[in-house]
Parts: sequence; structure tokens; C-alpha cells
Amino acid sequence: MSKIYSARWVLPISQPIIESGAVVIEDAKIAAVGNRADILAAFSRLPHEDLGNAAILPGLVNTHSHLELTLMRGFLEPVEHDFFAWLRKLTVARLKMSEEDLFISAACGALEAAQAGITCLADSSSFGVQSMRALREAGLRGIVYQESFGPDPELAAENVDKLRAQLDAMRVMETELVRAGVSPHAPYTVSAPQLEMIAQLAIGQGLPLMMHAAESQAEREFMIRGTGPFAEGLRARAIRWQAPGISTIRYLQDHGVLQTRPLLAHCINVDETDLQLIKNAGAGIGHCPKSNAKLRHGHAPFAGFIEQQINVGFGSDSVASNNLCDILEEARFAMLLSRSTSGPAISADQALFAATRGGARALGLADQIGSLEQGMAADLAVVNLADWHQQPVHDPAATLIFSSSGRDVVLTIVDGKEIYRRDGGLDAGEAELRSRLDQVRKKLESSAG
Repeated sequence: MSKIYSARWVLPISQPIIESGAVVIEDAKIAAVGNRADILAAFSRLPHEDLGNAAILPGLVNTHSHLELTLMRGFLEPVEHDFFAWLRKLTVARLKMSEEDLFISAACGALEAAQAGITCLADSSSFGVQSMRALREAGLRGIVYQESFGPDPELAAENVDKLRAQLDAMRVMETELVRAGVSPHAPYTVSAPQLEMIAQLAIGQGLPLMMHAAESQAEREFMIRGTGPFAEGLRARAIRWQAPGISTIRYLQDHGVLQTRPLLAHCINVDETDLQLIKNAGAGIGHCPKSNAKLRHGHAPFAGFIEQQINVGFGSDSVASNNLCDILEEARFAMLLSRSTSGPAISADQALFAATRGGARALGLADQIGSLEQGMAADLAVVNLADWHQQPVHDPAATLIFSSSGRDVVLTIVDGKEIYRRDGGLDAGEAELRSRLDQVRKKLESSAG
């Protein structure tokens, strides 16, 4: 598709804001960004759409999601006071879902993401093929990280063989937009030998790696003292665990994970040494402030991530622990949390950077997405700025962060293709998907007793 999109505001992220700006898309790439009058004169042969009082910005990047858990929105709230019980209920419920159920759940999550201006996701999945299928059908860009579990070191080789087989199936599904990756789930669900083997696999095959890290106090107790619910759970299964007595980040350094330049989700319980290790490794962080707060894990040091110049983006986590897949809302929540402490204040520009280019950097995709520049992939989000809750607009970046949400998105473009345009109604495919989601919801609730 070749077309000019103009609006009152264009926010390239890598350059100053342009009032009365325009973006040119040709052959799935951004051909030019600039003043509307200049662009229209230089590209007069192309069709032009004026989007009015709106902001055109790079597509939003979700650095940590679990699309397959969309079905569980609200399902786990009765046990949110106990993270171990929350994980157990989630695991049991997921085991009762068929692969088609997981696809339906992921497909609904992908549509939600597209409608919120999210163009790229880093998605963790127990059945990666189904999540890749969902991203492909929605027209989204992303990396799907196949999760691997196994706290028993005696089973490490067997579990990695299973991961290799899953990756073989995922590789068939890869496209220019959707890639496969690996995810050793967490330090309390994956043994040290298995961590090392997966790290070697990732390095050997050039696979991106993602891992939950330093997420909860229960994880900290498990790592430092070998106590708490995770340690008790292993003992109940006759799996030996000797606490290393060090932080999760140091543990990942010792077992080769940081050598993969991983994407680390959460990073709540981290100190200055941990942050330096993350920075030195070139790793990225998926900051999930709403999920962290909803599960009562605490506040990750977002200002510290920025101060240390770590590549950090926002993640929604699953809607089972957040309820929304909305990166603009995530950015606002992160800013407000950071300002509630005595640390340095985060600006709207910094938050918007994390929602776009920062997220792209965290995923290792900053050479393709995250800013509006000539030659970059044409991934765009268009946010309406004309409603009363946004007026008056003094600074469009501040209006986007403090007064807007995914509900204000009117157009989402990935690789030069319009994948979502707000028109107020459901098409036949969406209506069918919603009906199927409701059927799976009833099945899940029935099986839960």
C-alpha cells in the first residue's frame, strides 16, 4: 500500500513533534515524515487521508503478554491474595484447555491488542504454535516465546528435547512479522541445568529468550533462603532445592541466561548491582506496573531502569493479572507510581519513549520499529485527541499519556497494512470469535466446579 496519512500531530519519537504533520507509506516502509504541506507537495501522486485532530505515532510495543490467558480475565481474582494459589489455579485451568481453546483465547487477545494501537507483542505461551497463529491472523508483529518448565534437574534433558520439538513446529509458522523464541519460565519452575541448556540452545540457534525474573517476594525467599511456598512445593514433590543465597539476576548470570541478552519480565526485587548486570548484558526489561500492583508484588524501579539507561518497555502481562491489554494506560500507571516515590520524576516524553522505541530496543527490534523514520517498517498507531477528556491539548505527548488510553485509538497499521480501523461495530469474524470465547469460558467455569 502507498498512501499519505496526515493529522494535527505527528510524534516520530526519534525527532521533535511535528504539528500539522504527515507520514508517507510505500511498500510497507515509511518513505517520509514531515510537514503536511511539504509532504503533499513532494508526494502528490499518492492518495491522502487527513485524520484530523489526532496523533500519529509509532505502533505501541507490548513487551510482555500472555495472549492465551485472555479467557481468564477475572477468573483468578478470588485467589489474587496468594500468588502461589493464583499460579496453581491458572496452571490447572490451562491444562483443561484444548489447543483450539488456547487459540481462541489468544486470537481474542490479539484483536484487543490491535484495537489498542499495539503493533508488536512479546508473547509468552505454553503452546507457541497457537499464539503465533493468533498473531498472524490478526496481522500483528511479534515474538512468541515458547515456555519451558521443569524444576527437577534429573528431567532437564528430557524437557529441553520437548522444547526443541515445540520449536520445530513453531519454525514452520514463522513469517517476516512473527518469530519464535524460548522462555525458561522462572527460576522456581526451571532447574539450573535446564536453564543452562536453554541458554545454550538460544545462543546456538540465534533465538530470542524471555524469562520472568525477580517478580515476587516468594521468589526472593526461594532464592535467598530456600523457604516459602515455592520451596515447599518442590519438597512436596521430592525435588531437592539448595538456595543459592543470591538474587535472581545474579543467578541468571551464573547460569548463562544473561549471555543471551534476554528480555526479563518484571524485575521488581532488584538492586543496583542487579541493574548493572542487566545493563552490561544488553538485556531488556518488560515493565508490568499494573500486574505487579494487582498481584501485590510491589513496585519495580522504573526510574532506576531509565537512569541506568537500560532498554525498558511496558508490558501488560496477561489480562488474568491486569484485566486490560492497554499500553497507554500502562504508561500512565507507571508514571504515577514512579512519581509517588521520592525518586526522579518521569516525564511524559520518557513514558512515551518506553511505550514505543524503548520497547523496540528491549526486543532487539529498534532497527525495524519504534520510531517514525524513513526506511523503518510502517507500524503506526493513530490516537484521536478530539474528545472532551483530552481538551485542551497543550502538549500531545502529555495528552497521550495522562488523558488517553487504548480506547482512543482509531487506526492501527502494521507493515503498511491497516489491521484495525474504528467503526463502532463487529464484523462477522469477530462476532463468531466472541461467541466461541464465551463457549470456552463456560467450559472452563464448569470444569472449575
